Amino acid sequence: MSYFDLWNERIEDASDQAKYTAYVQSYYDLEAQAYDRILSAFPNNASFTEGSAVDLADTLGFKKDQMDVFAGFLDGINPSLTEELKPESIDDDSFISLKIDYEKLYWNMRDAKADWLYNLPSWKKVLDAEKRNEITKSFRDSKTIHVDKVGRNDPCPCGSGKKYKQCCMNK
Repeated sequence: MSYFDLWNERIEDASDQAKYTAYVQSYYDLEAQAYDRILSAFPNNASFTEGSAVDLADTLGFKKDQMDVFAGFLDGINPSLTEELKPESIDDDSFISLKIDYEKLYWNMRDAKADWLYNLPSWKKVLDAEKRNEITKSFRDSKTIHVDKVGRNDPCPCGSGKKYKQCCMNK
């Protein structure tokens, strides 16, 4: 069974709630630690973004018996990479190169509501406050529903040429 398959099996098995909660919390802690290491070393972070799977996992703080959690980390970062990985095919010797689109990563962290990640102080080394605020504003705007409401005195959308209040508003 691959590390990725084991990750999926464990993250979907909530039969023992206490064990599941501990597993998920462990993942969140390791995930935050890994991102902090990557971001803190920016822009010279190649040692944290390239290497064999087992070496990269170790560098990012995942122990050998946590390779399934590392596979979950890779699955989580995958949409933010310029060249996506195939987490299901990764074994100890697989070469991994995380070519991260940092703006997309920040956006995806906001989308995942992962405040423990997008609020990491180490983001300051990668994106300045203005850029982070710009991405946040753009993210919020994308999630806001905009409705073009027809006003009473606007032309009727049916194309009659009459005002809406004298045409379709009263039908």
